[in-house]
Amino acid sequence: MQIQENISLKPYNTFGIKVQARYFVECFHIHDICDAIAFQKENKLPLLILGGGSNILFTKDFEGLVLKISLFGKKIIKEDENHLWLKVQAGENWNELVEYCVANNWGGIENLTLIPGTVGAAPMQNIGAYGVELQEVFECLEAFHIATGEIHRFDKKDCKFGYRESVFKNELKNQYIILAVTLKLFKNPILNYSYADVQKFLSEHHITPSVQSISEAVRQIRLAKLPNPAEIGNAGSFFKNPYVSKKHYEYLKRDYPNMPAYTLDENTYKVPAAWLIEQAGWKGYQEGDAGVHHKQPLVLINKGNAKGHEIWQLAQKIKKNVEAKFGVTLQTEVNIY
Repeated sequence: MQIQENISLKPYNTFGIKVQARYFVECFHIHDICDAIAFQKENKLPLLILGGGSNILFTKDFEGLVLKISLFGKKIIKEDENHLWLKVQAGENWNELVEYCVANNWGGIENLTLIPGTVGAAPMQNIGAYGVELQEVFECLEAFHIATGEIHRFDKKDCKFGYRESVFKNELKNQYIILAVTLKLFKNPILNYSYADVQKFLSEHHITPSVQSISEAVRQIRLAKLPNPAEIGNAGSFFKNPYVSKKHYEYLKRDYPNMPAYTLDENTYKVPAAWLIEQAGWKGYQEGDAGVHHKQPLVLINKGNAKGHEIWQLAQKIKKNVEAKFGVTLQTEVNIY
């Protein structure tokens, strides 16, 4: 284990924000993590656990220890006639894992194609896209308890998954380092192509639904709608899709009859944050190098040299404007530091 000093974090965050870490260490083994945490405690440093850096916005230098998780490997630990249980180390690239499963015709995560980040970060916010969430294939995870150095096991119930939520973003925030995740995948896949865009792609291209074709459909849809972080700095969806009550939804529907929404239950609707932001006039907006993507208003972008605090200030303006116009409060999906 080698602890480095005054390291640029620009290569380690998909926004491409130019900030520095006072200390930086990359951990390839559990022993590295133990040593790094001992150093952090001894020097009483703030700690930041970093995966792929795809869900984070740095607004200033980090005056502590950034610990990058680079644990790699995957193996089948159990299987039966219909399922297999795949244990994956936290540092594995999420999309590469999806491609691996798709190539083997193991179903369950094909709808989550091209989501950036690492496997260890996936359960933290219960990643989801195109009608599927991680929790649907999640079996358990192993995590390092920072306070005691013990390794604890969390099953699905323990994780308290919600919409882009888990126990690790709430009551156990900053208390654990996820080491490995076990997924329960389908040998005889149960396909989900209920999402309108996926249905449309399969229909237009006359493609029979399969693990492979659904993954390809999602890939093409995302490439058409979302900017590549390698070309334009971004962290994907900046805001969550908000929930509104039936009463509030019906009130808004009077003024905006074309407002889309998804029924969660008889009293709750989920409204696309992208639609709210676009209706408020922010789509394609730019202040210096900070801006809103011209195709997907849910994505805030760094066109080159934006500071993190400039992107955060823009986010606050959007949030304030949407709340004033619709009475709906947007919540940030990206972690702010």
